[in-house]
Amino acid sequence: MASIFTKIVKGEIPCYKVAETDDFLAFLDVNPNSKGHTLCIPKKEVDKLFDLDEVTYNGLMAFSRRVAIAIEKAIPCKRVGVSVIGLEVPHVHVHLIPLHSMEDARFIQKAKLTPSEFEDVAKAIKDKL
Repeated sequence: MASIFTKIVKGEIPCYKVAETDDFLAFLDVNPNSKGHTLCIPKKEVDKLFDLDEVTYNGLMAFSRRVAIAIEKAIPCKRVGVSVIGLEVPHVHVHLIPLHSMEDARFIQKAKLTPSEFEDVAKAIKDKL
């Protein structure tokens, strides 16, 4: 069965897209730890990060770096944190989280944004790529 992220890649589920290449997609997390929380995924569905082949792994990290630099330019924060957990969705994903404090990295408190705010944040990040 296709993961929710594969459905996003196929356009079956909408997302707030930030960046895309032939192999990777970045979109805003709809349940963000902080404003600008972005997920970077390979389009190829693989469950675990270290099950990716080396080329895809390195490509995902380079893609994530590019997106993180854009987030840092677009969203006021102390830094962009990185997390790869993968327990909720069986599709490799890199969390890029604008951090103001350690609380933003804990996945406990969530930011609430309107659809319009999500669109504005996605555009702001895209504009910095």
